[in-house]
Amino acid sequence: MSQETTNLILSVSQGNRDAVDALLPVVYDELRAIAANALKHERSDHTLQPTALVNEAFLRLADQTQVNWQGRAHFCAIAAKMMRRVLVDHARRKLASKRQGHAVHVTFADTMLPAVSADPVDVIALDDLMERLAELNPRHARVFELRCFGGLGVKETSQVMNVSQATVKQDWRFARAWLASQLAPEPDGP
Repeated sequence: MSQETTNLILSVSQGNRDAVDALLPVVYDELRAIAANALKHERSDHTLQPTALVNEAFLRLADQTQVNWQGRAHFCAIAAKMMRRVLVDHARRKLASKRQGHAVHVTFADTMLPAVSADPVDVIALDDLMERLAELNPRHARVFELRCFGGLGVKETSQVMNVSQATVKQDWRFARAWLASQLAPEPDGP
């Protein structure tokens, strides 16, 4: 991310509404890539499209006034968090509109949750588990969010979190194992 982009982001966060119009074309491709990564875990007939996800997340990003932007990886991390929130809010609205409907599910690749079956995961349940993991260990939850929802690699995640790459790898393994254990079906009784 260029210094000009960082300056635009800072200007937006300081309340300059004109900067919002200038910023979107500059970061759109980056946001679109993050949205595509976030949506690849969703079911194929998901009603929220990447463009809508980008637009909603961008509006939320533009409202951030307390963020001290620190470059591309930091921007991507915040964007990933916003997109996760948009997806969860979308799932909750959809579930509420159905009243007795079914949960909204997502499917993760084996590299995300290796010990879980190929069955889709309820996105609201996953969000609840992410909140529980954050209570147990905020760093583990953040690593999972950045890698899974943000599509950041080990190096970028370590930069955003200001920890070593070895720490990111260890936290990634732990978070995946913990989430997999929580999502695993209950064993049948004795």
